Amino acid sequence: MFAKLAGKLGMNTNPAIFFISAALTILFVVCAIVFTDTVDAIFGATSGWILSHLGWVYILGVTTFLIFLVWIASSRFGNIRLGPPDSRPEYGNLAWFCMLFAAGIGSILMFWGVAEPINHYANPPQQNVAPESVEAAQQAMGFTLYHFGLHTWTIFCLPGLAFAYFVYRKGLPFRVSSILHPFLGDGVNGPVGRFVDIFAVLGTLFGVAVTIGLGTMQINSGLNTLFGLEESRSTQIILIGVVTLIAVISVATGLDTGIKWLSFINIVMAVGLMIFVFAAGSTLYLAKGVIETTGVYLDQLIPLSFWNDTFGNTGWQGSWTVFYWAWTITWSPFVGIFIARISKGRTIREFVLGVLALPTAFSIVWFSVFGMSAFDIEMHQGGGLVEEVVVQEDIPGALFAFLGHYPLATFVSVVAILIVVIFFTTSSDSASLVVDMLCSGTAESPTRQRVFWGVTQGVVAATVLTASGVGGLDALQQTIIVFGLPFFVIGFFMMIALVKSLKEETAKGSGAHRQRTIPLQARSRRMRRDQLREQQREQQREQQRDNGSGGDHLGPEAKDDV
Repeated sequence: MFAKLAGKLGMNTNPAIFFISAALTILFVVCAIVFTDTVDAIFGATSGWILSHLGWVYILGVTTFLIFLVWIASSRFGNIRLGPPDSRPEYGNLAWFCMLFAAGIGSILMFWGVAEPINHYANPPQQNVAPESVEAAQQAMGFTLYHFGLHTWTIFCLPGLAFAYFVYRKGLPFRVSSILHPFLGDGVNGPVGRFVDIFAVLGTLFGVAVTIGLGTMQINSGLNTLFGLEESRSTQIILIGVVTLIAVISVATGLDTGIKWLSFINIVMAVGLMIFVFAAGSTLYLAKGVIETTGVYLDQLIPLSFWNDTFGNTGWQGSWTVFYWAWTITWSPFVGIFIARISKGRTIREFVLGVLALPTAFSIVWFSVFGMSAFDIEMHQGGGLVEEVVVQEDIPGALFAFLGHYPLATFVSVVAILIVVIFFTTSSDSASLVVDMLCSGTAESPTRQRVFWGVTQGVVAATVLTASGVGGLDALQQTIIVFGLPFFVIGFFMMIALVKSLKEETAKGSGAHRQRTIPLQARSRRMRRDQLREQQREQQREQQRDNGSGGDHLGPEAKDDV
């Protein structure tokens, strides 16, 4: 039935995955609108149980993923290329970085760049230092970079590596089920594989919907600050429609046109905004702060990687760290496949180091500039950010309250809104491309399929943000925590599958490997032996020629005898 319908519509996709995913998405939208209280109760109870009982598992798990990636990059597997042995990267380093960053957490940096440091500054997570003190500022930066540094990019890097390896090295389709091939074999094309892929589509849609929802709230807050535009659900629906329209146009133009150039333009604008804050603010203070913040991050990285709020048991970690990990994990199939799509030809070591190190370094500089600038405003310029962002709980408006302390505040705020719009557009159009790949298993498909998923993302975001009976941010949190758990579990299977396949691959080439690693003296003895054998064979050939030529040079007497 699904195949016939797909044929009539001229689609290039797996009919079961596409139509079941679309149907379940529509069912959720309808239920969220019609049975609002019931949906809220289900997601609220489920997310509450996960936070209470499994938060420590998330903390340990993501740290385990990071240790695994560091190990595999430094191991003998690090030189293996994500593609044929003679393949080389399709995109240069700059274009590669811009695309992976814009599709990853570029949009989140705009939302939390000021909001998170100032929140932790006013309410220290570990509650062992005085609020709004120097020690609180240091702890705030440590936690902020813990949330947006190596651990976040670990969540993206692991599936990206798995997808790139199994797609480009093993020739499997662009589907989440492909990474389970070492366990399922041909079963990846059966009911179990389809179930995994369908859930991946749903998780990706909801993960991106959360981002679109947060971005819409931030855009609405900025427009309210600048032009008095009402902060309401109807306004947010209109804004979601505008962002979705731009994303659909971008995804229709393809990866090498719309997505690539939007990503590049956006990174340039974001860097420009950061340089403006650095130059217009307390430049010397910020220059010193970037260096000091790097040290704070390195000093707190290991302790925070295992901190579970065991003694305090305040519930803080569930609202912040576990929410971040669950949210980022729902993004992981989308960002992982997208990063894999643009990383063919790179070695495993190059891939891991690039995906982990480059964005983390940028995040350190970004949060150092914006976070330390926010602290400078609070400590030395009369303050006001804690009151507006923390006391009044205006997290979406944090960036614009911050920019109000700088020259050309209105103009710069308009630029910031434009950056937010483009960041969320690149996230949405990249996700549309990837969701279609999850359904079709290929990067080549009709444009209308990608457009369909782009529109669907906007509808889901509007539904979660506006149809829910609870507050918008709370609704987004509850939804994403529930959908993140299955993908988190799949992460452990990814590690096992990669090691299993890499060991099998290197075992097949072990003979050639041993030949390349024979000690120098042994190689020399073998070369001398081969040369001696070649000399003996050459002597035998000369002797045979001499014996054969004797019959051709008979003397006159012998000829007469004949």
